[in-house]
Amino acid sequence: MTDQHHGDVSPVDAVLAALADPTRRQLLDLLAVLGEPTATTLAEHLPISRQAIVKHLAVLDTAGLVTGRRAGREVRYAVRPAALTATARWMAALASDWDRRLATIKRLAEAAEHEATAGEATAAATTNRTTDDRRGEQ
Repeated sequence: MTDQHHGDVSPVDAVLAALADPTRRQLLDLLAVLGEPTATTLAEHLPISRQAIVKHLAVLDTAGLVTGRRAGREVRYAVRPAALTATARWMAALASDWDRRLATIKRLAEAAEHEATAGEATAAATTNRTTDDRRGEQ
């Protein structure tokens, strides 16, 4: 998918792997709405335990999608948009490359169709001339 060297995971791969889980996507949505909530606050909005929330947040943190900062005895979490931005740029470049490839395929298919249509028209015209020539001989 993206460049990998000897088991290293690229930032884009880490983001895509983290976002593959629907619970983690929900956590990102909640973080965007709630600002800098604690894991306890996030657990109030989802049907999973606080410990499960913390594990999901750790995956998101490893991928660079969230950050946690201590505020007294609590840890407050917030979205870090840079990793999402980099992944969106990669996806846009990939989409652009595929658009270019598909445009080339379309152009080739249309050219082949045009040649086939032109060949059929030439064959029909030749058949008509031959038929006309035969009628003239009679």
